[in-house]
Amino acid sequence: MSYEMETYDVAVVGAGHAGCEAALAAARLGLKTVLFTISLDGIANLPCNPSIGGTAKGHLVREVDALGGEMGRAADKTFLQSRILNRGKGPAVHSLRVQTDRVKYHNLMKKVLEQQENLWIKQAEITDIRTDENNRVTGVVTKLGAVYPVSAAILSCGTYLNGLIHVGSVHYESGPDGTTPAIGLTQNLERLGIEMRRFKTGTPSRVHRRSIDFSQLEEQDGDEEIVPFSFETTEELHNQVKCHIAYTNAETHRIIRENLHRSPLYSGLIEGVGPRYCPSIEDKVVRFADKERHQLFIEPMGLDTDEMYLQGMSSSLPEDVQIAFLRTIKGLEHVEIMRNAYAIEYDCCNPQQLLPTLEFKQVKGLYGAGQFNGTSGYEEAAAQGLVAGINAALAIKGEEPMILDRASSYIGTLIDDIVTKGCPILTG
Repeated sequence: MSYEMETYDVAVVGAGHAGCEAALAAARLGLKTVLFTISLDGIANLPCNPSIGGTAKGHLVREVDALGGEMGRAADKTFLQSRILNRGKGPAVHSLRVQTDRVKYHNLMKKVLEQQENLWIKQAEITDIRTDENNRVTGVVTKLGAVYPVSAAILSCGTYLNGLIHVGSVHYESGPDGTTPAIGLTQNLERLGIEMRRFKTGTPSRVHRRSIDFSQLEEQDGDEEIVPFSFETTEELHNQVKCHIAYTNAETHRIIRENLHRSPLYSGLIEGVGPRYCPSIEDKVVRFADKERHQLFIEPMGLDTDEMYLQGMSSSLPEDVQIAFLRTIKGLEHVEIMRNAYAIEYDCCNPQQLLPTLEFKQVKGLYGAGQFNGTSGYEEAAAQGLVAGINAALAIKGEEPMILDRASSYIGTLIDDIVTKGCPILTG
């Protein structure tokens, strides 16, 4: 049984990095906005690496900031270590990256959303988008049957749609970090004529600090002179932690190769294809068989936790294999895994169905943003969420859309690429 709830101008479905920016943009432009999330504890979560920026990404954060978005300000307030990457190359590819305190980033963004005028946050799963006879959005429906009349809806569902976790031969329905997946919305989107696809991505193990021999690792310091992400940041910033570098070796690669048949990537259990980023360590070992070693970065998850992140070691191999190959790495001989690496399959749309405003061509008032559009990365998500939120608000107000030119902005290039060319994919 359904029942009608309060009317809003804009509904944002999903409170990851795309959803946060979309909701803030619409609300700051004066629109009555409601943000739905399966769990309030998942707002602005960093389910993979707790970092912001980096190659091809730091530029996006600066542009999000210039357009009034929140990611840059939050990154400046919660970072642990800051570095400009690619200093040995030309200035066009110099890119700011910070290691972020995962919990503090979530808490800060949640507070910003809670205090934003014109914005309401609700813990609920959206299972249907309602439209009229002209295929124009009229409302969203929760799993409990609550109907919220709206003029526009922005889908920023991340990796939650029909999420399926894989660790070796074991698979189970789940969103990232063991959260509840979103079941049902995909079917209703297909009913509206939206072409959906199946993608997969993955994340590395998290390990305990006490089990790492840091004396065997290379130290990686932050920059002495710190450049903030936000143009509004005026206070002096300081690095708080060191990061470290380790390397795989021939024994690591042997164990991985001998267990490829147990990887769902190679056994056929995973049906989805992978986005361009985040290749697994088994994929790197296979694709770059001539490489004697691969770099991994050991980075803290926050100041108030002993969890460490193993950047570059995404995997979907079984737990026993993960332990075995990690313990071949110098400095990790006695490593303790706190959270296993896993792969996750999820539903996303074909972004070639979108206009440059990120509105669907076939459904008026329906927008897509972030990983739902087939992209990967917090920064790409934030950029798309900001553009979708701005354009949804402008459309409702009867104003001209904001379409960024690819010749003048990285965000414009990103969006033009995905709506005209789609998302480049890998098969492993």
